Amino acid sequence: MTDTLASPTPPTITVIIVAYNSGDFLQPCVDALATQSFTDFEAVIVDNASTDGAVDSLTLPDDRFRIDRPGENLGFAGGNNRAARASHARWIALLNPDTRVAPNWLEALLDGARRWPDCPAFGSTQLRLDEADILDGAGDVWYAGGVAWRALEGRPLSDNPPEGETFAPCGAAAFYDRARFLELGGFDERFFCYCEDVDYGFRVRLTGQTCIQLTDAIVYHAGSGTTGRHSEFTLFHGHRNRIWVFFKNTPAALLPVLTPLHLAINMYLYLRADAERRSYLKRAYAAAWEGLGAVMSQRKALRRIRTGSLASLMRAMIWSPVLVTRRGAKLTRTGERTSSRD
Repeated sequence: MTDTLASPTPPTITVIIVAYNSGDFLQPCVDALATQSFTDFEAVIVDNASTDGAVDSLTLPDDRFRIDRPGENLGFAGGNNRAARASHARWIALLNPDTRVAPNWLEALLDGARRWPDCPAFGSTQLRLDEADILDGAGDVWYAGGVAWRALEGRPLSDNPPEGETFAPCGAAAFYDRARFLELGGFDERFFCYCEDVDYGFRVRLTGQTCIQLTDAIVYHAGSGTTGRHSEFTLFHGHRNRIWVFFKNTPAALLPVLTPLHLAINMYLYLRADAERRSYLKRAYAAAWEGLGAVMSQRKALRRIRTGSLASLMRAMIWSPVLVTRRGAKLTRTGERTSSRD
């Protein structure tokens, strides 16, 4: 009789770090993750064809960590999708390479998932890597006219809102139900990088589910530490993709009303930019228009999965232009009214 080895039990969490020329950020990110109080996880570093040697010189702390080399740059969206498909864990935790996590980060995420059993997506409290008393973001916010931002970025930690609903978790340190993530299609790989987290949050909401922002899950974030906050890459992908998010996800009942506002916002952003940034925006707007047909064709599939009400989706959005200029937050807590913080 031949003995067969039992299949190893999969870890509870797969942490995914998508790395591309991450430089000096990557090793401290991995080292901080290795000190987690919750230990039943695996960590996959997806190397998006880096050329700076950061992945090659990386010291892996133990056998929970491994490097995946797809051999090409799949972008943030494609890299995370690849690792999510290969995982057998109950949860996936996304982590930017320009972050360092608090020792109880994974424990706090799991604790939140136990308290919110019907929620498939959770966000972390992000603090600035070099200013730990300043918020880097408290979840992603969506303005109905087509602008996204990290809530309360740049505000003191004392302004961090209580645990509750956010429009979408920021992908720099998000926590997703893996099966649900894949069922809803994961990240849209057409986006490549930026706004794919908001786009996924939209899908969660279209199905009638919510996203929860957790105050005790702490991550220190450099914020575009790899790509550069005002680089051509960041501005091009950020502006192109938010246009796609708007036209892909805005319900048909709202699209005729909000499209003129969306176009006016884009014109305003273009006119207030300097000459160099205008050239980036021209490219972004041209690329958004070129890909708009493919984006609009996805609306039919989204209508098929939509089970949430239009009213609940509208309540989750920001409608005040004042909050756009102040990077405000939309706070929704169970059993309470929706309120806004500027």
